[in-house]
Amino acid sequence: MSRLTNIIMGLIGIGLMMTFILGLAHSISTGFAGFRGGLPFLCIAVFVIALALYNFWEDAVKKD
Repeated sequence: MSRLTNIIMGLIGIGLMMTFILGLAHSISTGFAGFRGGLPFLCIAVFVIALALYNFWEDAVKKD
């Protein structure tokens, strides 16, 4: 695939993944667990999103 196609598809994939994970973290934090119960999951979710963004940067954007 071309570089532009990789970037566009990566952005779409990252956006969908972020929407799902952050929505899940939000529902856990506002539901039965409360903010303090959902905080560990939120921290893990933010870390996983950061890893996904770094991988996207390395594979699609930075690639020569």
